[in-house]
Amino acid sequence: MLGIRHVEIDALHHGPNWKSCGVEALRERVLAAIEEDGWVADSLYGHMLGSLVSDRAETIVWLDLPVPLVMWRLLRRTYVRKRDGVVLWNGNVEPRWPESFRYLFWPALWRAFENRRRCPRRFAQRQVHRLRSDADVRAFLQSIQATATMSGSSSVSARQKTPPLAET
Repeated sequence: MLGIRHVEIDALHHGPNWKSCGVEALRERVLAAIEEDGWVADSLYGHMLGSLVSDRAETIVWLDLPVPLVMWRLLRRTYVRKRDGVVLWNGNVEPRWPESFRYLFWPALWRAFENRRRCPRRFAQRQVHRLRSDADVRAFLQSIQATATMSGSSSVSARQKTPPLAET
């Protein structure tokens, strides 16, 4: 919407066969991706990066949707990706269901509750938009769209996605 670079941290983290690049390599990749102004990241990856992303962010948007809704959407998205054989970053596809529950669903559930405990303190001095419903998300997106239209920065062709991993 804003025509700015999208930093997909999962794409920077996961190599072929879901192999992690490691904390140091991830830090280097993320720093390179966010060193210039005009970016949006789809995660903070706080468990690996600490406050690296949030310290450099002008605004933080916290999607704090109801946990049952998040889990339903995650299940539906995973099922569709599996069914359609969607290739994700670096040739990866969704793993078998047991791995999905271990590495995707369980962490998502745990982090939803963990974020509710930690984020209010962690970001107490920051501009945070805590979106708790689909209506909140729509209203926030409308406010961004209005800002982008007024500033003339809504060029879709200017948008960049994070490329797959390059060897570092």
